[in-house]
Amino acid sequence: MIGLLGKKTGMTRIFDENGHVIPVTIVEAGPCFVTQIKTKENDGYDAVQLGFDEKKIKSTTKPLQGHFQKAGLTPKRFLAEFRNFDLKDLKLGQQISVDVFKVGDKITVQGVSKGKGFQGVVKRHGFGGGPKTHGQSDRLRAPGSIGASSFPSRVFKGQRMAGRMGGDKISIRNLKIVNIINEQNLIFIKGAIPGHINGYVKLMKK
Repeated sequence: MIGLLGKKTGMTRIFDENGHVIPVTIVEAGPCFVTQIKTKENDGYDAVQLGFDEKKIKSTTKPLQGHFQKAGLTPKRFLAEFRNFDLKDLKLGQQISVDVFKVGDKITVQGVSKGKGFQGVVKRHGFGGGPKTHGQSDRLRAPGSIGASSFPSRVFKGQRMAGRMGGDKISIRNLKIVNIINEQNLIFIKGAIPGHINGYVKLMKK
């Protein structure tokens, strides 16, 4: 598996050679830098850790400053690991750019979904709500019964109720790369991806 870290910059549309509209998300992918190489002998598994986006030294803890100094790098804001990378050609501090991908590749994009705050069951779980007539006054978007009194005399774990929505790690598979601008480190991905604008994402290709 190869991959990159990036930042979602927004959505737009492009046209293919037949004039068809393609909705795309633009991701500023890289350049990323190798901040750590993990091996089975030292860490129990093989992986490479990449860093993306600059971070102020004064905002970086001392242990992390030492971690980046080992790789000869300035502090990075977003770190993530990739397993099954080809480690034999990698070295600490090496730069990895959008060249690892090509137009037409199918990738998996992982990001954190937009936080929507505290939401009710209609928005959060798609409940239908109560009847609109027959005397009801305030049950239109209510969840209804959440359990029985005699048995089980409690509310089951996992019961779908109102609560905080969004802010979850989401992975979307089989998204297609439709364009790459190497000079600006931009990747155009067909369709929508998780997260808000300027949110960090992880791009993976098996």
